[in-house]
Amino acid sequence: MNIIVAVDKNWAIGKNNKMMWSIPADMRFFREKTTGHVVVMGRKTLESFPNGLPLKNRTNIVLTGNLGYHAAGTVIVHTIDELLERLKEYDEEELFVIGGESVYRQLLPYCDTAYVTKIDHAYEADTYFPNLDEMAEWEMTEVSDEQTSFDLEYVYSKYEKKK
Repeated sequence: MNIIVAVDKNWAIGKNNKMMWSIPADMRFFREKTTGHVVVMGRKTLESFPNGLPLKNRTNIVLTGNLGYHAAGTVIVHTIDELLERLKEYDEEELFVIGGESVYRQLLPYCDTAYVTKIDHAYEADTYFPNLDEMAEWEMTEVSDEQTSFDLEYVYSKYEKKK
């Protein structure tokens, strides 16, 4: 299973249920990686999308503890066990965890590849992704040349769990 995330230099991912930056090339990268695949997210992540609608051309799976939650065009699961059972229907390489913080933290142990866009700026934030650089079982295996969007510098990096 894969994780895809954009983080600032402190591994922050959001504030008030919103991303703190807009990098068109990174959104394109996200679309290219996830289109045609399965995306797994929490309820708040789904609700942060335009009009709270699921992502097009993807199977959207929402993990929520809210037993009464429904969202058109999504598959709703309520526990990690239920999610893992449902994910057996798909090729592991086609699964992308896309947030938010609690879903990332719960599913990181089940993932073996992380696509991390690292933004060279520190934001005021209230949600964070685990710092893979501090986790012995993860190693950065690829990093792009530095990219620039307006005044932001960033790189695309790939982390893989050590075998």
